[in-house]
Amino acid sequence: MSNRLLLDENLSERLVPLIAERFSDVLHLRTMGLGGSPDAAVWQAARDTQATLVTKDEDFIRLSLDLGWPPKVICLAIGNASNRRTAELVLANASTIEAFIEQQEAGFLLLQAEP
Repeated sequence: MSNRLLLDENLSERLVPLIAERFSDVLHLRTMGLGGSPDAAVWQAARDTQATLVTKDEDFIRLSLDLGWPPKVICLAIGNASNRRTAELVLANASTIEAFIEQQEAGFLLLQAEP
């Protein structure tokens, strides 16, 4: 499985360089021209690019359960956080994310920020 990450439009494009130190292959939906796309199109874009979808939208967990994977989904339960705080959550869990991507049995990962 590829270590490519695809950031959903509910995450800022400014997050890409903040996590590039650990994840060098990061795409963003808006830079792909897919801003405002329905969930099914986002799902297909992640599948087509062999990326793990990173989102705040819990609807993708349901899609993962309904449709299976790929793509794998990482849901960030972080609320309305700054880009820096969001990047900190991703980077603090980088080893977990990398292990999740390689794991065959799991399709989604929920990451929560510390209060």
